[in-house]
Amino acid sequence: MGKKVKKEVEPPPKDVFDPLTIESKKAATVVLMLHSPEEEILAKACEAIYKFALKGEENKATLLELGAVEPLTKLLTHEDRIVRRNATMIFGVLTSNNDVKKLLRELEVMSSVIAQLSPEEEVVIHEFASLCLANMSIEYTGKVQIFENGGLEPLIKLLSSPDPDVKKNSIECIFNLAQDFQCRTMLQELNAIPPVLDLLKSEYPIIQLLALKTLGVITNDKESQAVLRDYQGLDHLIKILETKELNDLHVEALSVVANCLEDMDSMALIQQTGGLKKLLVFAENSTVPDIQKNAARAITKAAYDSENRKLFHEQEVEKCLVTLLGSESDGTKIAASQAISAMCENSNSKDFFNTQGIPQLVQLLKSDNDEVREAAALALANLTTCNPTNANAVAEADGIDPLINALSSKRDGAIANAATVLTNMATQEPLRASMQSHDITHAILGPLCSTNTSVQSKAALAVAATACDAEARTELRNGGGLEPLVQLLHSKNDEVRSHASQAVMVCANDELTAAELGKLGALDILEEINLSVSRKNKFSEAAYNKLLNNNLPLKYSKTGYLSSSNIITDGFYDYGRINPGTRLLSLKELCLQEPNDQRAVFLINNKSLDISPPMEEKTSEVGYGRSISSLSSLRRASKEKSRLNSRFSTGFSSPTEEKSESSGRTTIISKSATKEKGSRKGRGKKEEEKVKEEEEVLSVLKLVAESSPEKEWFPPPDPDFYLYVCEVTKSILPIVSIKEQIEVLAKYVAEKMGGEIPKGKLSDFSWELHISELKFQLKSNVIPIGYIKKGTFYHRALLFKALADKVGVGSSLVRGEYGRAWNEVKLRNESLKGVTGRLPAPEVYIVDLMFRPGELMKLRSGDADLYRFL
Repeated sequence: MGKKVKKEVEPPPKDVFDPLTIESKKAATVVLMLHSPEEEILAKACEAIYKFALKGEENKATLLELGAVEPLTKLLTHEDRIVRRNATMIFGVLTSNNDVKKLLRELEVMSSVIAQLSPEEEVVIHEFASLCLANMSIEYTGKVQIFENGGLEPLIKLLSSPDPDVKKNSIECIFNLAQDFQCRTMLQELNAIPPVLDLLKSEYPIIQLLALKTLGVITNDKESQAVLRDYQGLDHLIKILETKELNDLHVEALSVVANCLEDMDSMALIQQTGGLKKLLVFAENSTVPDIQKNAARAITKAAYDSENRKLFHEQEVEKCLVTLLGSESDGTKIAASQAISAMCENSNSKDFFNTQGIPQLVQLLKSDNDEVREAAALALANLTTCNPTNANAVAEADGIDPLINALSSKRDGAIANAATVLTNMATQEPLRASMQSHDITHAILGPLCSTNTSVQSKAALAVAATACDAEARTELRNGGGLEPLVQLLHSKNDEVRSHASQAVMVCANDELTAAELGKLGALDILEEINLSVSRKNKFSEAAYNKLLNNNLPLKYSKTGYLSSSNIITDGFYDYGRINPGTRLLSLKELCLQEPNDQRAVFLINNKSLDISPPMEEKTSEVGYGRSISSLSSLRRASKEKSRLNSRFSTGFSSPTEEKSESSGRTTIISKSATKEKGSRKGRGKKEEEKVKEEEEVLSVLKLVAESSPEKEWFPPPDPDFYLYVCEVTKSILPIVSIKEQIEVLAKYVAEKMGGEIPKGKLSDFSWELHISELKFQLKSNVIPIGYIKKGTFYHRALLFKALADKVGVGSSLVRGEYGRAWNEVKLRNESLKGVTGRLPAPEVYIVDLMFRPGELMKLRSGDADLYRFL
């Protein structure tokens, strides 16, 4: 044998690095290894970092500062499974740190994490990838990124994983995602409810709890409620409620049941299985506030059905709910109040709460918790609706003060509910008076200015209910409440606009408030509303008419009609027809205008403005708005200027006091009346002297119109009209027959306005020249009606209406076309006098004041039409 020769070992290639074993004690060194191209080093570095991160939050923050996150994100897609697994495990731990989550959202690595959920990956990767997503899904941006990267579908599939940790992490992430509406919709499309229901069978309570919480969110949607029912989910829930050992799941199970009761089929199913009675047992016997709360919520949902309300009443649910009102938990108080609100639809339940329930609810109005106050106010609102007895019970429980305080609540619901209760109570006069004493008018101003339409609506309705007396309207007007009320008329919300119109209608019951509403533009707004088919309502037209009824000059100018209930008072003036959107000038503005070629304005004024001589002057100074009592006195003044002061009275007496006054002062009206009667007997006065006297009278009236504006303004006086009223009162009132009263008054008016005019001579009746002369002589467009001695249709119709209103004869005034106007009266057939029983409606007649004064023509007869139309 030959000698063995030792084989020489070949040296390693010069380009190969000799293996080096390093033991690192610094995290920074290991982080640097994450950039290594060697898989073994990457795997070991990841493993070391994972162990380091598990030790606490400080280590996670350290890794973030060392820049470990960004290189780790690249390892999520590494080809080596071990490296990929270890990197995923690190992120499962690191994402409990908020700063790490923020950085990961910026790096947009969600798609890489979701890719680890694929079925091909091992269970450990599923566990930590789902844990990472559960942590990331807490913030809204994380939810959006998971949803947009299609994370829901693989998470739902993982609910069937054999690993409980994977199930727990997946259902937790789904629960977080389900808070978003879009995600809930996607869960329905992906049929997520069956696998979630299967988790209720898990032996791990945490998984069961998360599954119930998820179902509690998902079943807020009606489609999900039906799916849950179809998959026998209610059976699972009832079994959980029947199992005492699962009492830690009862709160969430009740929450899901409460949602399902919104579905009528689910409700019927629960009712058939005796589930409703079990709800009562939970509400009555449990001492856990959350169980009581959710049981009350379930009762609330079920009570929306009339049959369920009947069943609950038979089970005396009212006693249980009253007991729950005394709970220490605010959540339970809120749920019990809401259940009472629902049960109010049952009249027997409503009556039960009169003595037991209302006092407790009033106490809850004083709670520091705004939500409790809102729920209590809602219950009281439902209890007092159409129930005066309950409204009285609220007052007896001293509820007015806390309700008014609730009007300043920070929650709109509490304000709206409190306003509703006060509105319901205000239907009773004693309660309304009590509310006024608590200054409700001032308290309602804030809600009127709210931007919430529900609050605006309820506040306006409260004004309509409480402003029924003059004192309340005065407070509202002085407190600045009319302006926001008028602004609500502009609302685009139909209910707000309707209730605001109703409130304006009520407030317009007195003249001062109606005038203020007019200044604020309420009439123009209501007129615009009534022209719109979509915006008008049943109150807008009534409010408009009510405002016009308190402003008869405007009503007559806009509508051309005054009914028999529209009583003409002193200061009324006929301006003529005005177009929509045109402002009617006030009487003072018209009086101060220079005469022009426009239609004359005709004034009704029965007031006598007296002149008291100044203490230190012998001559009388007649100011604007201060005039002589009668036309005859003015004429006498032209002859006896030196004795003018002694002729003026400080007031005018009634017709029964015309002869003398015990004070010794001369009553001008009496003397003027005597002089007028004498003047009618002796009409042989020279025309020149008559014209001279009239000019002197007008010169005095001109002083009235041109006096200092600093003095109080009064409308121009009309002594002749005052005389007409006195004469008509004496001649008409003794007549028993209404028909005869009308005929006599018509003849009187025609006599004062130029007498009977044959139809063929109407064009020769030169009333226009007479009116023009009066405008020139008065230096004004405003002519008191008594000055007109030659009047046509609309002059006579106005005088007839004014005098008829003074003596209580019912008459309407209608404006026609082309200068026509007429009066309509209603008379019953005299042949029916003494007949008992139901009588036919009175017939309408037109009063002839022109052609055959005193004749009554049936409305729409040939003669009546000839009188009304050309």
